[in-house]
Amino acid sequence: MDVHTLGAGKVTAKAAAAVHQKDLATESKYGVNFVNYWVNEKQGVVFCLSQAPDSISIIKTHKEAHGLVPAYVESVREGQ
Repeated sequence: MDVHTLGAGKVTAKAAAAVHQKDLATESKYGVNFVNYWVNEKQGVVFCLSQAPDSISIIKTHKEAHGLVPAYVESVREGQ
């Protein structure tokens, strides 16, 4: 999961949806599969869940797709 911290009031659900479409158009180039994303408009934070070979692939996808690289990438597993 990667986290984008854009700042309070600096992201909307509509803008995040448009940026997500750009990620989907670029993801296969780096072997990434974006699964879902969540937006906190008030805090200005976007969380992106993906399957990827490594964090560098996620960063490269975001950078090429729209230039908004994440503040950090955290490896997560689905709970049972």
